[in-house]
Formats: sequence, C-alpha cells, structure tokens
Amino acid sequence: MLEKTIQDTIPVRSGEELDSEKLVQFIREKISGLLDGKLNIRQFGAGHSNLTYALEIGDWEAVLRRPPLGPIAPKAHDMKREFNVLSALHPVFPTAPKPIVYSEDLAIIGSPFFMMERRHGIVLDTEFPAGTKKPVELGKQLSEMMVDKLVELHAIDYKKTALAEMVKPAGFLERQVNGWIDRYEKAKTAEIPEVDQLTSWLKRNIPESPDSTIIHYDYKLNNMMFSQDYSEMTGLFDWEMTTVGDPLADVGAAMSYWMQADDPEMLLNALGKPPLTVQKGFFTRDEFIARYAEKSGRDMSTIHYYTTFAYFKLAVICQQIFYRYKRGQTNDPRFKHMDKFVNSLVSHALAETSRS
Repeated sequence: MLEKTIQDTIPVRSGEELDSEKLVQFIREKISGLLDGKLNIRQFGAGHSNLTYALEIGDWEAVLRRPPLGPIAPKAHDMKREFNVLSALHPVFPTAPKPIVYSEDLAIIGSPFFMMERRHGIVLDTEFPAGTKKPVELGKQLSEMMVDKLVELHAIDYKKTALAEMVKPAGFLERQVNGWIDRYEKAKTAEIPEVDQLTSWLKRNIPESPDSTIIHYDYKLNNMMFSQDYSEMTGLFDWEMTTVGDPLADVGAAMSYWMQADDPEMLLNALGKPPLTVQKGFFTRDEFIARYAEKSGRDMSTIHYYTTFAYFKLAVICQQIFYRYKRGQTNDPRFKHMDKFVNSLVSHALAETSRS
C-alpha cells in the first residue's frame, strides 16, 4: 500500500454529517471479516458538487460518495450510474478506483451512496507540498503524464466493456450542446447579454466528431493522485460525468480547467488561488493539445470549438451551484460570489470563438 496521504481530509463540515451508527451497521453487514472498532469519518474538502468522505475502521478504509444536500436536478449526481461506470472501467483502467458497494436505502444516510477503495498518494491543486525539489521539471513531467493518461483512456475499446450497454454515443455533441444550453436557462438568475451570442455560435458551428471513446469529462489536476515520487498517476477520481462520446470534448473540458499564467485575472482568481498549471514547467494549453495530437493521432483542427463549449459548460455548472446558493439550498460561503465567475467564463468563452 502506498504511504498514507497526509492532510488530504478535513473534519466533516457542519450540516454535512453522516449517521455513523446506521452507516457502521451497514458496513458490517456488507463487508465480511470486519473486526470491531470505531468508525472514523472525515471529509474531502475539495470539490463543489458531490460530497465525499473517508471512512476508517481499524485498518479497513473506504471512500463514500453521496449527492450534495438539497434539491438536485433530474439525472444529476446519479450515484448508481457512477458506481456502474467504475464497475465497468476499473478492470480495464486500474487508475480508476475499485467500487465496493452501492446503496439506495435512504434510511442509512438520507440519500443513495456508494463506497469505493481508498487510494493514497499526493493530490495537487494550487501548490506543491513544501520542500518539493525541481518544481519546473516536475511541472513538465506531470503535464506529459496527464496527456498520456488521457490518451490511454481514450484508447480503450468501450465496446468490450459494460459501458457499451449504458451509453448512446451517436449524436453526442449535438445533445451536449443543446442540453447544456437548456440547463443554463433553467438555472439562470440574471441576464448576461453575451450568453445569447455565445449559445447561437455554439449551435451554428457544431463540428463532425471523430470516433467515440470513453471520456472522463472532468479531467483536471485535483481529480488525480500521484505517487510520492510523482513517477505515476495512482488514481483518477470523480467519474460522475463519464460516458462514451467525442474524445475532443474531453480534451476541451480538460483545457477549461487548465489555466495558464497569461489568462485574464478574473479567470485566474475567481475561485481563489489558481491551479499549479500556471507555474513554470507546466504545459500551456497549446502544448497540451499538441502532445495529445501527437500521441493519439487525432486531428485537432477544430479543438477551439471544444474549448469554447467547455468554458460555457463550466459556466453552466457554476451557475447551477450559484442558483442553489441563491435559493437557500446550500449555505456554503464558497458559492456566494460564484456568479462573478460565471460572467468571466462566458466572456472568456466568447473570446475563444474568434480563435476557431
């Protein structure tokens, strides 16, 4: 087992506690050979969507994922689907954690949930751990690893997995564009004049997709775990949005999270400190895309459509979160000014259209 991750969890936030007595009873029923011991529960503090907890009883460990509190959109935060995706994917892509058990018994923690194996390593976000040596060289090494792992995922023959029975890849991109525009309209809290121009452009310019592949669709640095020496990616998490579809949409989504030092200040700082990718050594988006093209052999001539759509999609996700905050469905203070980030993302997406 890898050395245990240090300080990757926080005490459970107020209002997001789990019923430990009912949960430990469930665990003992489902996990054979578990010795007596207290159930310790901590929370992974990153992320703005599903709630994720670290569970521990003696030497036994697992991770529990459940939907956010309050009303949620239909088909969103589908724990059973994510569990089934991992069940299909883990045998052919071991970087995805192994699922353990799924439950839709609301009497246990108040929502459906699933548990998966606990991985240990280093999760990076806005800075390297103190004392990290050769950060510039590491930035290049991690960038290459991230591109290559995405290429590896896209190379899997989904037709040889259970995912083939779960997805409908035909017409993926058109459904995505129209679906995310509809989601924005349902979560709108104010008029943003640029949105109409942007969505009209997206509808008019949908490119022809390459052959469909498995796509993660939330591929970003803080959803990954690395070994202590950064020689390998030991985990890739948050498979909620995974499906089979256009691989360039996956690259575009990754680039919407991949900030670089010359990005607009509002984009860099709207959610706090920018990610590590802005630091020296890390690829620019163009370098990421170029390596992906080289390693995958795919034509990337339409990639700016996908990055434009990805910024809009990210804006919609943030708008949905702000909508829940505005309606009092969550009181997480991180969400108070997320509408400003929505505005910045829409403006940035519109600027991307001129590059296409």
